[in-house]
Amino acid sequence: MHVVCPHCDTVNRIPDGKPAGRGKCGSCGRALFDGHPVALTEERFRSHAEKGDLPLLIDFWAPWCGPCRAMAPAFEQAAHALEPRVRLVKVNTDEEQRLAAMFGVQSIPTLALVHKGREIGRTAGAMPAAALVQWVQGRLAG
Repeated sequence: MHVVCPHCDTVNRIPDGKPAGRGKCGSCGRALFDGHPVALTEERFRSHAEKGDLPLLIDFWAPWCGPCRAMAPAFEQAAHALEPRVRLVKVNTDEEQRLAAMFGVQSIPTLALVHKGREIGRTAGAMPAAALVQWVQGRLAG
């Protein structure tokens, strides 16, 4: 499995049978999973989406959005529950307008679940951590 480091964006290979949750980056030495969402620019997004094997749960948000700010702690909690099976990422739609347009984001917060270059789920609006985890697990099981 290929996992992109959330700190330096180096692609790391995790051998079959080795617990991914304990993996460290071969380049920067930091943990590949730390239970926190990763803020991505368009360039960093491409690296994670194209070179990594993990599904990405993308939170399209903006700093002025009340529901986005209200959901931020739940998204953080979901990262603890879903890693290392899923990489949770945040995309600021004010700063990354082309990426938001590429996904056709019309309202925020919008959550998109992407795996191997294909969107496998989307929902809009804030939700608590437990509902978010359940939503992701349901999409990955199907």
